[in-house]
Amino acid sequence: MAKAPTSEARDRVRNTVPKLIEATEKVLFGDIWERPELSKRDRSLITCAVLVATYRPEQLKGHLGRALHNGVTQEELSELITHVAFYAGWPAAMSAANIAKGVFEENK
Repeated sequence: MAKAPTSEARDRVRNTVPKLIEATEKVLFGDIWERPELSKRDRSLITCAVLVATYRPEQLKGHLGRALHNGVTQEELSELITHVAFYAGWPAAMSAANIAKGVFEENK
């Protein structure tokens, strides 16, 4: 089982919700993200779409970066945000676009 890299967001609350962080690292990133039925690239696309649709900006930033690392292109993420706008709402997509802009600039 792969060990998930720590993140600033998880580290910030690790002492507050240690079991949640343990489950996140062992189950979500250590098991679910490692299952062979979907590629990490596909999992990144799904996760980003859900985070845009449910307006989860704090998690979206990290997952956009992870998506780029997993082989999703900036153009594909841009198209994902545009597509989701018509199903989940314009405001959520516009917020996601601003987050994506920052992530893209950080990953140049």
